[in-house]
Amino acid sequence: MDVLNDILDTLELKGALYFRTDCSAPWAIAVPDYAQAARFHLVVQGSCHVRLASGAALELNPGDLILIPGGRSHVLADSAGRHASDLETVLKDSGYDGEGALVVGHGDPQASTQLICGHFTFRAAADHPLLRALPEALVVTAAMRAREPWLDEVLRLVARRMFAEEIGSTAAVTRLSEIVFIEVLRIGVEQCEELKRLVEAFRDRQVGRALQLIHAQPGETWTVDRLAGEVGMSRSRFAERFSALVGQGPMAYLADWRLQKALALLERSPASSVQQVASQTGYKSPAAFSRAFTGKFGVAPSAYRRRSA
Repeated sequence: MDVLNDILDTLELKGALYFRTDCSAPWAIAVPDYAQAARFHLVVQGSCHVRLASGAALELNPGDLILIPGGRSHVLADSAGRHASDLETVLKDSGYDGEGALVVGHGDPQASTQLICGHFTFRAAADHPLLRALPEALVVTAAMRAREPWLDEVLRLVARRMFAEEIGSTAAVTRLSEIVFIEVLRIGVEQCEELKRLVEAFRDRQVGRALQLIHAQPGETWTVDRLAGEVGMSRSRFAERFSALVGQGPMAYLADWRLQKALALLERSPASSVQQVASQTGYKSPAAFSRAFTGKFGVAPSAYRRRSA
């Protein structure tokens, strides 16, 4: 079983496009916080200075892409030190109606900065060690793209479709952007030790197998002893290695994942009763399920279903 695919599907990864930009100096845009989202900016032309919420600064050049997880605020500008207007003000002042490019300033189009900007969203309350492992930002440079022909070709296609302004271009780019997210995660492993450790867990012969079992059958009555036996390890050694690679113990991981699956089932399977969802996610009774769900998310399963509907 592809564990990463199950994680992203259950957490409901979705790509969305803000717009493409045509910004002539001087310009600076403050992008606000956006919960449960990971923003990205692809530089097609010119350069872009990025100031992250931590104060760290980066310079992006043509072909570079930055992914900013966690919905964190940041500033995009033509150079450091610019006073930034908030995004909503920029949109209003430019008269942007959602079609074509967001034009900021009136300089030479050949000297402007052109970006493709979008974001990836996850279900409200989505949680997983993968999301917690993501750093403040991941950057893919043009040089890195040259070593990754698959990602390079997808990004080139994204740029061509966005600037073509043809019917279906936005829909095509939205779907392509989800591929970009997965590829950037793969490349970003070398930029982040926590992410690297988690990917090692997926690949590990024994811990990876245990994760496959949990994801394939989250409703099964798993115990540390049973999982350890399935992967051919002693109980203590298995629990220690699982915790070291995943960042939490196997039973804590299982409990959290069952609740994430429950969120998905409550939204996607309206014909299933709360009792059936409880059974499918490994709870012995609806009452036990309701206590765990309410304790984690602050709302009862039935109320969550009504709200999400």
